[in-house]
Amino acid sequence: MNRYEIRLSGAGGQGMILAGKILAEAGVMVDNLNISQSQSYGPESRGGASRSEIVFDEDQIDFPKVIKPDLLVCLTQESFDQYGSDLKSYGVIIVDSRIDISAVRQEFKDNVYQLNILDLAARKIGEEISANMIVLGVISRIIQNKIPVEFIKKAIIEKVPPETIDINMEAFDLGFDLKLDKRSYIYGRI
Repeated sequence: MNRYEIRLSGAGGQGMILAGKILAEAGVMVDNLNISQSQSYGPESRGGASRSEIVFDEDQIDFPKVIKPDLLVCLTQESFDQYGSDLKSYGVIIVDSRIDISAVRQEFKDNVYQLNILDLAARKIGEEISANMIVLGVISRIIQNKIPVEFIKKAIIEKVPPETIDINMEAFDLGFDLKLDKRSYIYGRI
């Protein structure tokens, strides 16, 4: 695997930091894979901007931060406005359906997937905070050739409170089973 960069962004309280930690933990389980995970969030515990970055590489990671993501997740308009154009040419953007993507650069239009992440979390799981596990399910499907799904599930079990494992797994499976069209697999890098 060459360097692969993921940026998860949203608002504080949406769980993007935890999702990043889970992805990093799952990456550690893969032999000969180096991982870097970093996070940033505003002073507010809920509602302020937050982001988590994960870098995977079989070679030594010489710079631990995301330079240009291969995969970008945006759960808020603010995060999309800030990071939506900061993507590799073949990269994929996953955004919540509430986000206005009209400003996306032309070369990325076919790489954007708008999914009802927050609505599904609220309606199907009963808590919008489950959006992070839905996102992990979608990401797992996209990167399963890099990090096996069972490693991500194992990392979820290790990182969430025991009494929430079932609901988190339900949300993960919901995200993994979301219908993505064939564009999700056109780019051999994802």
